[in-house]
Amino acid sequence: MSKPVLVYGVGVAGLATIKFLLRQNIDVIAADDHLDESKHIELRKLGIEVVTAPSGNVLRDLVANSSYVAPAPGIPETHSVISEAVSQRKDLKTELDIAYEWESQRVGGARPIVAVTGTDGKTTTVMMAEAILQAAGRKTIACGNTEVPLVDALDMEVDSFVVEASSFRLAFIESFRAEASAWLNFDSDHLDWHASMGTYEEAKARIWRNVQPTDTAIGVSGETEVLKHLQVATCRRRVVGGSGDYRVVDGTLTGPQGAIMGSTDLRRSLPHDISNALVASALCIESGLATATHAAKALCAYTAPHHRIEFIGESDGVRWFDDSKATSPHAVVTALRGFKSVVLIAGGRNKGLDLAQIAVEASRVKSVIAIGDSAELIAQIFAGLKPVVVADSMQVAVEQAARSASAGDVVLLSPGCTSFDWYGGYAERGNHFAGLVRDYLSSVRSQGVIK
Repeated sequence: MSKPVLVYGVGVAGLATIKFLLRQNIDVIAADDHLDESKHIELRKLGIEVVTAPSGNVLRDLVANSSYVAPAPGIPETHSVISEAVSQRKDLKTELDIAYEWESQRVGGARPIVAVTGTDGKTTTVMMAEAILQAAGRKTIACGNTEVPLVDALDMEVDSFVVEASSFRLAFIESFRAEASAWLNFDSDHLDWHASMGTYEEAKARIWRNVQPTDTAIGVSGETEVLKHLQVATCRRRVVGGSGDYRVVDGTLTGPQGAIMGSTDLRRSLPHDISNALVASALCIESGLATATHAAKALCAYTAPHHRIEFIGESDGVRWFDDSKATSPHAVVTALRGFKSVVLIAGGRNKGLDLAQIAVEASRVKSVIAIGDSAELIAQIFAGLKPVVVADSMQVAVEQAARSASAGDVVLLSPGCTSFDWYGGYAERGNHFAGLVRDYLSSVRSQGVIK
């Protein structure tokens, strides 16, 4: 009898992996550091043996008695189960490898895959690519680091996949590949998961580990680390931006085959919007799954997802934006580059990142409202550079921002940190901020009517 697979971590992806393996008649043992009663009940219904917080000999035996270890994305590379698997020379397989290996054995061959990684911008680019493929008449789905793990997507009635490939999912891959894959950018992030910036970079680079000569690797101009790895990718290579293969020429998004669409035809055309649109177009065109016409049709109608520089409202010439998804300094810098005069609301729970990077775009910042656990650090970074106010709640932050902003300014919630000091997630933080702003704008308009 073959040994069971040890799935460590029973979140969304871990549970999906367990169910997928069971559907393939593969035995599974589950383990997790913290398992609530509802998960215990669900696993018992599946007939799965589960171990909570194994350590020492128990962990050693679990790994020894497994065919391989499948760590969920939430299990950091510094975790004891990873080091134990490495010590015992057990294979480590994330859900991307597990899914790809089964998809490769599919009758009729694997369905086409395009994939995106990067520190920031993955979700937006994936959604753009999904929209382009749908405009081309394809039944496709955005999966991976989304609400739908790739192992779940395999059983869906689709003819292609757009995979959001986080470093957590890429870290251990040995077989996963995509016909076209893009690496958007690279900057410090997730150092609470990776052992170092070096291993973070290595994880990202694995997206091109298994490319074939007919595949296409896509990098972005100006991204030094990305282009370093792109240069050695053993397949067709494309560069986006600058004087690259996909770029803006006289206000027109252009590829090797010619014009795609006017940049002003995008519903929002901030610098990163244009870059993401070019990457999504390159993925779909280079893979042969869509044309420039399909890209233009989809991108003209595309609306960015919530909490990513999302416009909330305007009053007296001041525009308010929710960028709560910006949980790294790199993401904040990207947002700032889209505006000229910003009242910045930043702070939260830091992930061990260098928040001082935000000050690279200090010339675009009018003033700063510092919030959350990192408020004092944010204040120190901008001390002597820009006026800073510390707010002890989001309500106070909105009130302070309203006092600081004047016609022509943008108020931008772009924290550069996680939300887990005040909130349960970036969406909760963004929703609260947006609600407070709408209440403020409504009160301003009411006062205007009274006048």
